[in-house]
Amino acid sequence: MLLQPAVLSPIIGVEPHSSAVRVGESASFRCQVYSGAQPVRLEWKLANNQPLPDNVRVNSDGSVITIVNARPTNHGAYRCVASNPFGITQTIVSLLVKESPGAIVTPVGPLRVRVGEPINLECQASGEPRPSVSWHRLDNNRKTTLTSPVPMDSNAILVARPEDSGTYVCVARNTEGTTETRVEVIIEGGSQMPSAPRALVPEPLMVVVEGQTATLHCDAYGFPSPVIMWSKLRSTLPWRHKVVNNSLVLQSVGRQDSGEYICSATNNMGTSEVTIMLEVESESPPYATLVPDDVAVRVGEVIRLQCLVHGTPPLTYKWTKLDGVLPSRAQASEGDLQIDLATSEDAGSYKCVASNRVGKSEVVAKVTVRCKLLLIPTQD
Repeated sequence: MLLQPAVLSPIIGVEPHSSAVRVGESASFRCQVYSGAQPVRLEWKLANNQPLPDNVRVNSDGSVITIVNARPTNHGAYRCVASNPFGITQTIVSLLVKESPGAIVTPVGPLRVRVGEPINLECQASGEPRPSVSWHRLDNNRKTTLTSPVPMDSNAILVARPEDSGTYVCVARNTEGTTETRVEVIIEGGSQMPSAPRALVPEPLMVVVEGQTATLHCDAYGFPSPVIMWSKLRSTLPWRHKVVNNSLVLQSVGRQDSGEYICSATNNMGTSEVTIMLEVESESPPYATLVPDDVAVRVGEVIRLQCLVHGTPPLTYKWTKLDGVLPSRAQASEGDLQIDLATSEDAGSYKCVASNRVGKSEVVAKVTVRCKLLLIPTQD
């Protein structure tokens, strides 16, 4: 006769697997028991086993956890742990707490520096998602963008000049907002000595798609202030070019615009040249393949499909089931599709459609879901 199936430890699932909220908003996760010998005990824990924060609530049966008035410290992973006499099962959810940026500049200022000495300013930005940081200087209420070979959370001027006096502004920006912190810099003493120009480019290699606008940036240092001129190696500049704030702007670039562009900075002390290599690529429609294109799993296992695409970005992905609808357990991320706890209803054909501005590509994978293995005792 057939051996009766053994009583299993709990099998659980969570909904949703991840959530993103702003500071002050609330988020909830539900942990559901799909099978297992009763009674099954549910409890929620932090991933590091620390006590739950005081603004986290769990309902009476342990199935739902709610983070009330989320704080930045609530950001992270939470575990749902299910246990019965036959075993313990756990799964993890993640909470992203979005926070508008903050910026702290050190030193606080006003910062007094003598001519010829370095100016070093640091900007520490906080927030979620992690903010980007940029610097500019206010000159008679005009904004002058600053570039530097050091990371943008720093602003370093190797040799201070009298005209470097002014208000420096650190700008921290993320999807939740923008914040500015200002510091006053005062350059003291001495008269500025003439210096040879030094030209710098922040992006020596630039790759753009045909038809887009390419903006080539060049900065120059020296005294008197250098004059910047642009040219193209072994060719003339495209007829539709223009120079804006010392940057070369090429509109609607074509393949013929590829090549090496020269930024020349000149004053009465000499000339400095740097080059930027511009590569213009043609747009190509997507070409998609599925890995694997034929997959077989057993009931309760995980279905994983990956849609690999070649083509000009940005690319978008769409997953559908040809003979039905995607189950609520399906998780699609870019070209990846994952379905936890497969059931017989999940069998069928799944289609990935990849698209960009110039076309789309479709591929189909077949998924087979088999029954669990049954153990049959042998007879002597």
